[in-house]
Amino acid sequence: MSALRPEPSTPANPQKARTGLNRVWHAAGYSMEGLRAGWHEKAFRQEAIAAMLLLPASLWLGRSWVETALLAGSVLIVMIVELLNTGIETAIDRIGPEWHDLSKRAKDMGSAAVLLALLLCAGIWAAALFQRIAHG
Repeated sequence: MSALRPEPSTPANPQKARTGLNRVWHAAGYSMEGLRAGWHEKAFRQEAIAAMLLLPASLWLGRSWVETALLAGSVLIVMIVELLNTGIETAIDRIGPEWHDLSKRAKDMGSAAVLLALLLCAGIWAAALFQRIAHG
């Protein structure tokens, strides 16, 4: 009966074999590598620089912790979506440089996600600024 059971194989990714704090430590390192790679992308770098201004400004503009969280969170969502979009574009480019309908579609959808995140962020900030100005 044991002949029918497949032998456990070693995972192709050594990260999968790690456990506990060792796994967390290595995952944090990979995350930092991802942020460094994102910094080399012009759009992400621009958004990160804007975040350096907007995140402290959210503390001033937000009148409650909920407003502050919405303001800061909307900025972080833009950066998160930008990183995901860059990941999609990088994976598509890894497959091949030739033009393909599905590659274009994937890249366009990633770009649309960034646009929606930016519009959400701008809307939240505009509403908070209007509240601050209109109601002193």
